[in-house]
Amino acid sequence: MGFFKSLKGHHPTTIGAAPPHNPSKVDSEPYAPPLEPPPSHKNQYQSRGGTPYNQATGEMNYTPPPGPPTGRGECAPPPGPPPSQNNTDSEPPPYHDWTSVPDNALLLPPPSLGHTTSPSGNANPSDADRAHDWCKAYPMIRPHQPTPAQHAAVANGDVRMLKPPEYKGDLLMPGTGLWRGSTRAGSKDACLLTSSPLYFASADSPFSTRKTKTIYFELKVRSLGRGRGTDESSIALGYCAMPYPTWRMPGWERGSLAVHGDDGRRYVNDTWGGKDFTSPIQVGDTVGLGMSFSIPDNPPEYGVPPQTGTSMKVEVFLTRNGQRGKGWNLHEELDANNDLGVDGLDGQFDLYGAVGTFGGVEFDVSFDSRHWLWRPE
Repeated sequence: MGFFKSLKGHHPTTIGAAPPHNPSKVDSEPYAPPLEPPPSHKNQYQSRGGTPYNQATGEMNYTPPPGPPTGRGECAPPPGPPPSQNNTDSEPPPYHDWTSVPDNALLLPPPSLGHTTSPSGNANPSDADRAHDWCKAYPMIRPHQPTPAQHAAVANGDVRMLKPPEYKGDLLMPGTGLWRGSTRAGSKDACLLTSSPLYFASADSPFSTRKTKTIYFELKVRSLGRGRGTDESSIALGYCAMPYPTWRMPGWERGSLAVHGDDGRRYVNDTWGGKDFTSPIQVGDTVGLGMSFSIPDNPPEYGVPPQTGTSMKVEVFLTRNGQRGKGWNLHEELDANNDLGVDGLDGQFDLYGAVGTFGGVEFDVSFDSRHWLWRPE
């Protein structure tokens, strides 16, 4: 009997003895925490003066902090707009009417860019310095009143040309208002001028006549270089106020303008490299240069002299082989760094026809409209 009892593992329980240890049974039963907090926590709450534990009910007397828990709930935004949008104006900003901007089509175009040197011929710096000093010593002369015969002769193209000392060559007059010139190879700069003005400020000014006055002449290039290459010769046509240093090409000094044939640039009181204008003048070309003087858009009343600073409209134009080409407004926007203004050219001074030569050239000049290729309207 005892053998079988031991196989089943059944043993009587002794009264008062501890029950046998059964690990699987203990782990499966839930554990209920004690009703009171640990002693260490009780002392902590008491030291802070609080009574978090209610022994009667067995619950914690815990008062939550004010406000919603961190990260939960919704907070009201702060008063006022964000700093970047703080606007104290009670009304929206006024609307800008862009249609009130003036039309820039009425403004002058931006200034043309000038050059510091010419790609072809450039004068000796000492000649330029000497001319600058000469112009300071001899200012431009005031206009003079022409006689009726003199004024009529110029209007009919009966104009004479003067040969300066620097001009090395021939200058002939085959007919009234017609001139034929030729210079020797290696000749230095020279400026031929007419003996009489083509524009008389006292007699032709639109402020006095109330009419547009146009002056013009033509030049035909018969040869350039004369056997030494066209890069060693040049010719120019323009206008000058007197006096003018005749060892300088027209357009280089004050009171002058010109178009130069070697680089096709225009020079207006320009001692530098000129401004791009047209293509170089070739052998066989007939080119003409004109200036038109007219009353300004807001002229003074009839019989009232123009006020100081009032300028007339001046248009400069070029023709080539009878066709009118490019031109420019004399009072265009100027480059403050390079341009020297238009003193002497704005109709307040007499203007003479000018032909500049350098090296060996042959040319014809015509002041008589009957021989012009261009026909004025």
